[in-house]
Amino acid sequence: MSIFTPTNQIRLTNVAVVRMKRAGKRFEIACYKNKVVGWRSGVEKDLDEVLQTHSVFVNVSKGQVAKKEDLISAFGTDDQTEICKQILTKGEVQVSDKERHTQLEQMFRDIATIVADKCVNPETKRPYTVILIERAMKDIHYSVKPNKSTKQQALEVIKQLKEKIKIERAHMRLRFILPVNEGKKLKEKLKPLMKVVESEDYSQQLEIVCLIDPGCFREIDELIKKETKGKGSLEVLSLKDVEEGDEKFE
Repeated sequence: MSIFTPTNQIRLTNVAVVRMKRAGKRFEIACYKNKVVGWRSGVEKDLDEVLQTHSVFVNVSKGQVAKKEDLISAFGTDDQTEICKQILTKGEVQVSDKERHTQLEQMFRDIATIVADKCVNPETKRPYTVILIERAMKDIHYSVKPNKSTKQQALEVIKQLKEKIKIERAHMRLRFILPVNEGKKLKEKLKPLMKVVESEDYSQQLEIVCLIDPGCFREIDELIKKETKGKGSLEVLSLKDVEEGDEKFE
């Protein structure tokens, strides 16, 4: 789609329109195709790479710019960049049926890829292939949500797949080195957050190698910093505890 804006006669090409209805009126912004999803997922952080212009329109294709009083009435401000951000985040992307289908297919694959990358069969510790995760997602009739990031949806998929197949987040392997005095007391606080303790060594310091759920990493890191006042250390030995090879799907 190519359009002219009568205000400045700049030719806009490769346009993706994002629309939002607010206070009974329609507002639109002109974005570059394939950039909206990147912005919403957090991959693209530069607004100028997403927006063709920081103007807010009532009709992009006709180049009709929104009135200042309408913007204030609907958004409480006439700061067009801030309004563009709101529309970009919460608005509805206007795409053809074919484009929408292609976009949803790509997101479906991306979600399956994230799940396959983060998860294993808990019994064998082997990863699932992307194809097998896609098949399992189809079996549970998972429906892609175009306005939600693929990372968020991957976490939802993992929860739903647990009812269908044996799957869980691959554990992280960590090493803690703690001062002996604080170490014994801190170990009791860390115990509920550790899945498996692989080794423990008391010498001049307490050294523990363990497996944890990745979702607990931040809590563990903050706990060690706080309780040891920065004297303890935390090292990631491996992001994923997995056996080599693909998991067969029955």
